[in-house]
Amino acid sequence: MTEHNHTVSNKQRIIDAALSKGLMNPVKRSDLIAIGIEIGVPFNDSAFVSHKADRGAYNLPCGISTPAPAMIQSDATGMDFARQVERVVYDVASNDLVPSKIDTFVPYGNYATVRKIMKAKQFFPTYITGLSGNGKTTMIEQVCHAEGRECIRINITSQTEEDDLLGGFRLVDGETVWQDGGVVIAMERGAVLILDEVDLASHKIMCLQPVMEGRGIYLKKVNRYVKPAQGFTVFATANTKGQGGEHSDRFVGTTILNEAFLERFRITLEQDYPSAVVETRIVLGWMAAANCLDAHFAESLVKWAQIIRKSFAEGAVSEIISTRRLEHIISAYGIFHDKMESIEICVNRFPADVKEAFINLYKKVDDSVNADQAAAIAAGTI
Repeated sequence: MTEHNHTVSNKQRIIDAALSKGLMNPVKRSDLIAIGIEIGVPFNDSAFVSHKADRGAYNLPCGISTPAPAMIQSDATGMDFARQVERVVYDVASNDLVPSKIDTFVPYGNYATVRKIMKAKQFFPTYITGLSGNGKTTMIEQVCHAEGRECIRINITSQTEEDDLLGGFRLVDGETVWQDGGVVIAMERGAVLILDEVDLASHKIMCLQPVMEGRGIYLKKVNRYVKPAQGFTVFATANTKGQGGEHSDRFVGTTILNEAFLERFRITLEQDYPSAVVETRIVLGWMAAANCLDAHFAESLVKWAQIIRKSFAEGAVSEIISTRRLEHIISAYGIFHDKMESIEICVNRFPADVKEAFINLYKKVDDSVNADQAAAIAAGTI
């Protein structure tokens, strides 16, 4: 999607939200900014310049005097009103949706299982659950790369609704047009659809029930039926199983998903963090890419993370060091070239007592940092 179309999309979301609240023209700029904050979309003055009514006020299209697109009705002969609007179709090259290769990626966990599913090119909706930062989404995307499969990833939030998934009317250059959503595009292209963080969804995710059955879906707003092309399938990633419990208190906003929706998934895969051997390979790969290769540091970081995860599983600590957090530490190390500084600034996000415990533990795991610190003190550099 171009930057222009992205701006238009954000603008339309603010307009739709304003109309849903029953705001009357002219609408105050402060109200539009507040709505943007509420729905997580930045307000852009330049996008609304054509609707300016007065200083700090705008006349929204489809306002009080003009019915919104959803109010347009078919004529008496049953002619579908899709003829009354223009459908927006983005010109995407056939290989543009195939994820790029990540050179540092190391297959582990459910990689082989996911690849078998994709090789089958059957509709086989799969739910993948596991704690944050263990590579669930990256794994799916890298399998797509390996298999040459197009992939559309939709990040689910509590605000995600039918228009975000299936499509909706948008205002483009003053004209109301229909724009397909990511789900419809994936269906028609036979692509892999990723519903990322699906356990954040509200009940509005239920609009996907026909899709989750592998059948076509009727787009009632444009009187159009969409059938899935060969190869279309769905993967959902989540930190919980969508049933509450199991660390759901750690992931704010996760919900208990409708049982009928969960039942549409053929299988559920549980993704854990990689083993120490695999994780060391991953960390060494990141170090090589950041030009800061240090085998001892890599082994110490992995050992440290594994101890913390074991303590977390036993309820001894309230936080965890994910594989993603190790990547952040390596990125910092590549910039600052200081082990403890890199660790400290990457664990600053934790509560003070947890941060201190994690740092002290690392110093016990890696004696070399104590020697480095002693040498620095002796040299008067700290």
